[in-house]
Amino acid sequence: MKQKINIGTIFFLMALLMLISGVIFGVFSAQVYIFPNFFKNQLGFETLRPLHVSSVLLWILLGSTGSIFLGLHYINKNAISKTMAIVQIILWSISIIGIMFSYSNKIFGGREYWEFNPIWALPIAIAWILFIINFFKVLHRIPKWPVYIWMWMTGIIFFLFTFIENYLWIFPYFRQHFITDMTIQWKVNGSLVGSWNQILYGMSLFLMDKINNKKDIGRSRVSFAMYFLGFFNLLFNWGHHIYTLPTESYIRQIGYLVSMTEWIFIFKIIYSWRETLTQIQKQYHHFPYRFLMAMEFWVFANMLQAICMSIPAFNIFSHGTHITVAHAMGTTIGINTMILLAVCFEFFIPTITLTRKKEKCLNFLFWGTQISLFCFWINLNIIGIKKGLWQMKKMKEPFSTMMNSLHPLFQAFNLFGIALMFFLAAIAITLLIRIFKQKKLYN
Repeated sequence: MKQKINIGTIFFLMALLMLISGVIFGVFSAQVYIFPNFFKNQLGFETLRPLHVSSVLLWILLGSTGSIFLGLHYINKNAISKTMAIVQIILWSISIIGIMFSYSNKIFGGREYWEFNPIWALPIAIAWILFIINFFKVLHRIPKWPVYIWMWMTGIIFFLFTFIENYLWIFPYFRQHFITDMTIQWKVNGSLVGSWNQILYGMSLFLMDKINNKKDIGRSRVSFAMYFLGFFNLLFNWGHHIYTLPTESYIRQIGYLVSMTEWIFIFKIIYSWRETLTQIQKQYHHFPYRFLMAMEFWVFANMLQAICMSIPAFNIFSHGTHITVAHAMGTTIGINTMILLAVCFEFFIPTITLTRKKEKCLNFLFWGTQISLFCFWINLNIIGIKKGLWQMKKMKEPFSTMMNSLHPLFQAFNLFGIALMFFLAAIAITLLIRIFKQKKLYN
């Protein structure tokens, strides 16, 4: 009997390779802060940074796609169109090769976070349209949708809408109106994050139901209430991204009010803390649950930071500093990556298959990741605070003097970044080896 290819696993193979690339390019980029001439004649910071950013974005997008395919396969094994999904993989592969080739040859042409030539965005858009068609093909076979199905659907639809909006700048009308152009670009960057957050937060609820072998979390009223609040934030929370632009004041006011609704998420986490501790005691032996536990901590920490950054006075202070970088790193690694790694361990490395020695090794990598990420995050925030204070001074010292004073912090930032690269790359390589050894490429 011919074995069928597991589409979700192939997407995760590609995603894990992007994760390894992302952390390596991230460490290379960080060297420039210590050694300004590092790789200057070969790639340089202007190339290393987009290689890092695009690799991490591709890790999240490919991982999110793979997560949904694995989830749908678990719910209904024969509903996914394999042919359509394989075309998706081919389109993604064309785009990835094109993006990496362009960066390596210093061929740019895009905007912030999407600095590659827009032509390589076309295969991604077509692949995502096929993804939506494939997803809706499965939906009619699923009765009484749990909340995570709604979240996946919301995320994939709004990602396509926002991704297209991201390229409005290619039309002369938008390029000729600077404020409109900048407003759209900064709005898009917030909305895109909200889109894949819907997918990944939905995936965390799916995993909780799967781990507990129940369906109560995905169908509870609280989960649906949190979904609608998250959807509301996806629609309007981007307003705080454009505080510093001279747009209509009501847009900033709405953005601020919507951002303040995130206190509900904070109160929900605090209120559920005792129950969370009980669940940790029950499920700690289950390895994927440890990543979900870590994700909850990072949701709390980064949501508090996001609320602070949504306050106009603090936003002016933090804008353009490493506080923004810390928030981006905290959400990308602490939240998105933890959820995706939880998916990987749930589907590719079941806890019951681990020997005591392997479990100790993975436990070391898990806690090494959390500790190095926390130190990395704190360090970036300290750098950001110092730069923010410099920005607020009436009589500023020269920029070069301020940057030289931060040199010890940049050295620590570099050290923590290398540690984080080691732990995340080791986890990714472990997963890749396990997938091939157990032949998880097939159903």
